[in-house]
Amino acid sequence: MTGIAVTALAAPAPEEQAAPEPSVLMGHGADYLPSITADDWVTYADHVIVVEAVSEETIAPGAEELERGEGIIGRTVSLNVEDVLWSREGAPVAAPATWSFNALGWHFTDGDTEGAVEMALYGFPRVEVGHQYVMAIRWEAAVCDEDGEYTPAQWHGLGEGSEIPFDGGVLGNGESEGAVEDAAAFAAAAEDLPDQGVEELLAGEGADAIVAALESAVPDAAAQAEASEFSLMHSCV
Repeated sequence: MTGIAVTALAAPAPEEQAAPEPSVLMGHGADYLPSITADDWVTYADHVIVVEAVSEETIAPGAEELERGEGIIGRTVSLNVEDVLWSREGAPVAAPATWSFNALGWHFTDGDTEGAVEMALYGFPRVEVGHQYVMAIRWEAAVCDEDGEYTPAQWHGLGEGSEIPFDGGVLGNGESEGAVEDAAAFAAAAEDLPDQGVEELLAGEGADAIVAALESAVPDAAAQAEASEFSLMHSCV
């Protein structure tokens, strides 16, 4: 994901009243790669996995943020990979057994780190402990840019459509955007979305439906080659 624009979920208040504090601070994020349809998944992902979030650690804000009194408290979530639903033939790295996932944490203002507000992205789960998710993931080699900056090799999700709540083995059931809902509510909210993909079409279904959709999907060979070429151009290897 690149760039996060943040907006508060708070209703407008009359001028004489203070606006209520938002329960979750929502933001917009850019997808890493196309992620909506099953064709997207089999084109760009190396694996489609079921994970459970088992623990989390906070990342303290930097000294500059603390001095300013406003900033981000980060979070990493430990994921256990419960099942591998699909793997791309020729995937460069086997699916992981665990994954230290970089997730959104909290936003604080006025120096009040104790009263920090949860952050989430529209269309994405926060990825919270105790919940399960289906994720389409891709391995990216280490990157060295022209300025000498180094990014280690790591797993990436594809984007909004490839991180889906999956509590109880039901697609759309569980946590998304920091709230917990059932698959029926998830499906109803998705009915009017213009881009109907895996999460919208298969809400309420289980792992077998996901596997069937992936096995019948058709990868875009030209897009695959372009993505691989781009990765090689920026790789340190």
